[in-house]
Amino acid sequence: MRVISGKYKGKPLRAVQGMKTRPTSDKVKEAVFQLIGPYFEGGAVLDLYAGTGGVGIEALSRGLNQAVFVDKHPRALKVIKQNLHQAGVKEETEVYRSEAERALTALTKRQRSFDYIFMDPPYADDPIPALLGIISEENLLRPNGIIICEHSSAAELPAHINRLEQQAVRRYGDTSISIYRTAE
Repeated sequence: MRVISGKYKGKPLRAVQGMKTRPTSDKVKEAVFQLIGPYFEGGAVLDLYAGTGGVGIEALSRGLNQAVFVDKHPRALKVIKQNLHQAGVKEETEVYRSEAERALTALTKRQRSFDYIFMDPPYADDPIPALLGIISEENLLRPNGIIICEHSSAAELPAHINRLEQQAVRRYGDTSISIYRTAE
């Protein structure tokens, strides 16, 4: 694994050993950033179920200037911190050990909001519709913000959840990406 593009291009990223994490492949990561960017002029990203932190680090490499990483597994958090150090991006980041719903509640209390929210939960859990509902209700997504959900291609996500509208779905083998924005 590595950073694909931007100012940290080519930096190697560690994987989480001994866990059944499924890091986003370079092919899928590049496709996602082609859909939503590919480069940015500032902004904040939330990386839920961050795993290795690779997607959030890629977003920082491509021009976002703040990132929050959330994962509940201690080994994943250790790898995220190592990867942030390796890429040299520790100053503009926050890392939290928490379950996703709990993290969203805490971020709401801190009055945080984001331009981009990435979520890649375990495929078997399928918490995405509930999390999208929380994000919408709590205004965690800034105006014109985008939510990127990585999920099993076997799962179909709803076209609308509260004020969020599904803008695109792309399939890459077993993996699908669903893009949501606030409905106008």
